[in-house]
Amino acid sequence: MAHVGNLLSVGSIDTRHRICTKRGGTRLGALNSDNDGAFSIYYIHTLNRYKVDKCEAKALITTVSTAPAMVNTTTTAGLIGVVLLARHGDRTAYYQSPTTYNSTQAYITPLGEQQEFELGSFLRNTYLNPDSPSFIQNINTDVVDIDQLTVRADAGGGNVVLNSAYALVQGLYPSTKKSEITLANGTMVLPPLGGYQYVPVESLEFWQSPSLTSWMECEYFQYHLARIYASSEFINMSTTATPFLTALKPYLGSVSNNFTNMWNIYDHVNVQYTYNKTYYETLPPTFLQQARYYSDWLQRNIFTDSVQNGIGQISIRTLLPEVFWALGNMTKTSNQVKMNIQEIDYKPFISLFNVTNATVTDPDIDGTVNYASVVALELSQNSQGQHEVSMKFKNGTQDSQFRQLKMFGNTSITLDSFINQLFWTTINSTNNWCFSCNQTILRGCSVFNYSNDPFLYGYGTGYTG
Repeated sequence: MAHVGNLLSVGSIDTRHRICTKRGGTRLGALNSDNDGAFSIYYIHTLNRYKVDKCEAKALITTVSTAPAMVNTTTTAGLIGVVLLARHGDRTAYYQSPTTYNSTQAYITPLGEQQEFELGSFLRNTYLNPDSPSFIQNINTDVVDIDQLTVRADAGGGNVVLNSAYALVQGLYPSTKKSEITLANGTMVLPPLGGYQYVPVESLEFWQSPSLTSWMECEYFQYHLARIYASSEFINMSTTATPFLTALKPYLGSVSNNFTNMWNIYDHVNVQYTYNKTYYETLPPTFLQQARYYSDWLQRNIFTDSVQNGIGQISIRTLLPEVFWALGNMTKTSNQVKMNIQEIDYKPFISLFNVTNATVTDPDIDGTVNYASVVALELSQNSQGQHEVSMKFKNGTQDSQFRQLKMFGNTSITLDSFINQLFWTTINSTNNWCFSCNQTILRGCSVFNYSNDPFLYGYGTGYTG
């Protein structure tokens, strides 16, 4: 787990207490609120499917590497399904406030579209090719069956994430003449663009749910940022970076070279280096790499925490309920969905690798993933009939193939173990997000009544910022 000095983790104190005591009796009942939508219903479904005791979190310890996990020794041929977390492609310049990580709009570029299309083609060859060892059983390989595919994308902040999803599915299910149909009068009709296949993508707006952008407007996350900036580790790294940031200043234009602004510094350098020929030719060697190094260090510390349910992990804590629901549904004989795709920003990758201890055995993955990166959570069944999950990663166009990662020290663990080790960390409804973030007004929180809640504002936890 990542550590930033002795920083206090808000979630490490209030979340487990809230699940098992004060709010234990109301948490699940409140999830049927219309304001919570599918974000909360998914989690209920998962708990019911696996009959998980919501107070089991009491017995769990934060160092999860010691929790039991079953290794896959023999797996039946092919996969049952896969959940894919895909980062968007290359985009225009993008600003994130260092004090809140709220962001401006950004738009996908032709380069980004091509990156996502190539990612879709790679996934097609991996999961839709009958000769592939990762072929998904009974999935349509050429003409898409939209009942077998779920695609969801963040629709806020410009079009970069949503349009990345569209580009990905173009590569996954490209145009084909096999989609031609015959009308009653014998006329043959081929869809436009040589048989283009229209795959539905669910767009999730910022105001609809915090599921994909849970760090935004989260007051406790902002406190988390402030604590990092005040830590000795941050101050020491800032001092180390000062000579470089001073030398870089002439290449930053109006961008501040304060170390708290390191993400925006790197993004400016990267965008200019990619699209500005003069900048490309004059930027000193290693400056881009140094900017990436310092930016990665900062992002790694911001979007991880010393415990699994810390507020620094919030980007994955709100996404995990969707992952659990999707994998759980795939085990049912009545289920039709074979592939669940979540098109997202870079932040959940950092948190996911941290909460699963993947960075313990693969420390090089602990920074910001490249454009068009993808994590695959593959569902299979072993010879004993147990459902197992393994995690693979492809770091954008830098990697030509998946690499196998370890979760909790194992290349494969049972689905039950995967859920049991992580479900207690999740934030599974808008109501719980509001509570976990100390938010009472924005993002739908104003409809909930917290006036008599002693845990709001941190009083019940002893934490007040």
